[in-house]
Amino acid sequence: MRAEDILPDEASFVERDGMMLRKGTVAAFLANARTWLDAQATPEQVAAAAAAMLAARPALVALGLFDILVPRDPRLAALLTG
Repeated sequence: MRAEDILPDEASFVERDGMMLRKGTVAAFLANARTWLDAQATPEQVAAAAAAMLAARPALVALGLFDILVPRDPRLAALLTG
């Protein structure tokens, strides 16, 4: 399966489990996780990254991301499982 089989180039959203999921959600999550884990990030950057990841969590759960992948960092795993 290829990315365009899931979400065609001309589409920005896909529906899963009654939730509209935006293209780029997983990539944004990964970027925020990198920032959150970065020892050089400012407290403001870390807080913004955490807020964005928690806001995206329902979409990531609907996609099944955490059924397949588990964060290696125990602090990140704890943040995401609340």
